[in-house]
Amino acid sequence: IEKGRNAEELAREFLESRGLSLRDKNWRCGHREIDLILEGRDRIHIVEVRSLTLPSLQEPEETITHKKIRNIISATSAYIARYKIVKEVQFDIVAVKFGGKAVDIEYYPNAFSPTW
Repeated sequence: IEKGRNAEELAREFLESRGLSLRDKNWRCGHREIDLILEGRDRIHIVEVRSLTLPSLQEPEETITHKKIRNIISATSAYIARYKIVKEVQFDIVAVKFGGKAVDIEYYPNAFSPTW
């Protein structure tokens, strides 16, 4: 859990350095959760953060299942309704790889969409 929270914090800092502002983190709707919700000038970014420790047989972003995507989209619908969001919504992934003292962060903007 600690590694996951650390990854979320690194992802938040990474995205804020690109001009986005944090709206919410670990927002829950029932058993569904959105890791980070950030806001840019023209859109809301729904961000799934994935992390792993190197060496690994797969990339962090490869661990996201279709069920997880459906849950994120469902939670996003509830968030939009609750807070009356009118901006465009974009679904992003941030992959954080821990390797000893080194950390690698990869950003995948617009990684998936509700039409999937």
